[in-house]
Amino acid sequence: MIACSLLVMAGCLVVWARSETVGQPAIARPLFGTFTARVLAIEEQPALKRDRRILALREPGTGRPIKVRVNLPASARAPALSTGAIIRFRGRLMPPAPPMLPGAYDFARAAWFAGISATGAVLSPVEVLSPGAGDDWLGEQRMRLSRHIAASLEGSAGGIASALVTGDMGGIGKAEAQAMRDAGLAHLLSISGLHVSAVVGAVYILALRLLALSPALALRVRLPVLASASGALAGVGYTLLSGSQVPTIRSCVSALLVLAALAMGREALSMRLLAAAAFIVLLIWPESIVGASFQMSFAAVVVLIALGNAVPIRHWFSARDEALPFKALRSLSLILVTGVAIELALMPIGLYHFHRAGLYGSIANVVAIPLTTFLVMPLVGAALLFDIVGAGSPVWWLAGIAIDLLIGLARFIASRPGAVSMAPTMGGWQFLLFVTGGLWLGLWHGKARLWGLLPVASGFIGLLLLTPPDIVVSGDGRQVALIDGPGRRLVMLRDSSSDYVLDNLMEVAGVQSKPVLLAEWPGTRCNPDFCALMLERGGKARHILIARGRDIVPEDTLARACRGADLVIAGRRLPRSCRPTWLKADRNMLSRTGGVAIDLEHRTVHSVADAQGDHGWWRSPPLSYGVIAKAR
Repeated sequence: MIACSLLVMAGCLVVWARSETVGQPAIARPLFGTFTARVLAIEEQPALKRDRRILALREPGTGRPIKVRVNLPASARAPALSTGAIIRFRGRLMPPAPPMLPGAYDFARAAWFAGISATGAVLSPVEVLSPGAGDDWLGEQRMRLSRHIAASLEGSAGGIASALVTGDMGGIGKAEAQAMRDAGLAHLLSISGLHVSAVVGAVYILALRLLALSPALALRVRLPVLASASGALAGVGYTLLSGSQVPTIRSCVSALLVLAALAMGREALSMRLLAAAAFIVLLIWPESIVGASFQMSFAAVVVLIALGNAVPIRHWFSARDEALPFKALRSLSLILVTGVAIELALMPIGLYHFHRAGLYGSIANVVAIPLTTFLVMPLVGAALLFDIVGAGSPVWWLAGIAIDLLIGLARFIASRPGAVSMAPTMGGWQFLLFVTGGLWLGLWHGKARLWGLLPVASGFIGLLLLTPPDIVVSGDGRQVALIDGPGRRLVMLRDSSSDYVLDNLMEVAGVQSKPVLLAEWPGTRCNPDFCALMLERGGKARHILIARGRDIVPEDTLARACRGADLVIAGRRLPRSCRPTWLKADRNMLSRTGGVAIDLEHRTVHSVADAQGDHGWWRSPPLSYGVIAKAR
């Protein structure tokens, strides 16, 4: 018990030290004006017709050096705008956005640990004061390679090929990316364990076979040591080439530990080895423990190791003397069983973080993983090698066909009825039940392992009983949505063309149907200033008043309307004379709470602030910033 307490204390200390070391406070308020900055990094996003730049500049007013992320049109791309360039531009900078609603993605936290203090857009032509000297040589080469791949393969096929080689997903079209997510294949686009393992494993086996051709070498040297060294060099090189993102580095660390075990003649995959890899990763990036990438990666490996150690599984899939068709069928069943087990393990994680899960992912992965590992990646690698002598065109053609097959599979699976399951925001206790049961099932042995099914079953029951909130309100008060109980239909106050807004509202509500406008919803009475409606929850009628505009309303008229309402929602400050019988969610309240989810039946309000604590990345939502500051 003492050891566990000390370990928890050490973990908290590591998280605090990491936060204090890399965290950068956001800018105090939105900034608009002319800025002079240095280009630190470049990410091209041709599918979105824009480029993303990481810039270093001094915050106007304070002179504090900050790192910002800005978008600019792809048409502004120029050789002089490479890394190291000093530029001047007119733009708008905003503090990193907090979660729009309870349970939504927390970009402010991600930006804090990335050291980013602001995001924004370039609103004028960029003036280059000093051309870039290409300070980031590796980044420049990675970008050149991505452009070469995009020139060899058109459309999203080139984008997927670039993602597999350099980690650049900017060339993947929106429709194809969504199809991959809905089909449960999105993990193939982000370089992680699958890709690093494929590269390291291929180099290890190839090096081992080639070295074994020399009898003298085979008799004098332990070939697994040399093969492991070759695989390690390939893994590190691939990690550097792909941009050294945290998931890739994490996978590389795990692969290096596996290679070390092989070199020493130890078991390649074990729970102890996985625990060592997780310990190293959390020691360097402790914030990754709350991220979906870390959780999914290690959950998948836990499933693989647990299945490999299970006696019935080992017996069923052990080598035996049988006809080739039966061996092939046994291997196929192994892939299917593994895929189903991994999908079941990852489903709660996907529902917790993204509020959605692909139901047919295990079936899709049975085809997609071998297709990617044994066909797409080798063909893309071979095409790049043949390009050195100018003979890569035929191989690129074959690679394009293989990638089109992958895209076609994703579209087919994603278009099946019920392919995607949506769920409202899952509570932390439900997620903890899944994690506890999953770890028990994975780490325990014998019949005692089955006790892990109890918390998992409890988690699934809780998942089935989940109900969406009745009303959600964004932190700025502009976006208000009602969730119609029986049909789970999303009813929005304002029509929005923003995918970000729609995705957040639909995910938190757990709905897929097309939203309707509140003014068109039966029973709603609207004028230019307010909408009034009545919702029946728990056998009681709840009268709701929602502000539509910012025009001044006579105070006595507003006061009378408020007295007849249980709940009043507005994106502006309402006078004290507005006193509803239960709750007034106006600018004053939302500036403290952020976005809120409201349960009318139980009269409860869950806010973004409830889950934020006193961390450096949490601040009041945008509506409390006041006037926009001007930079010179």
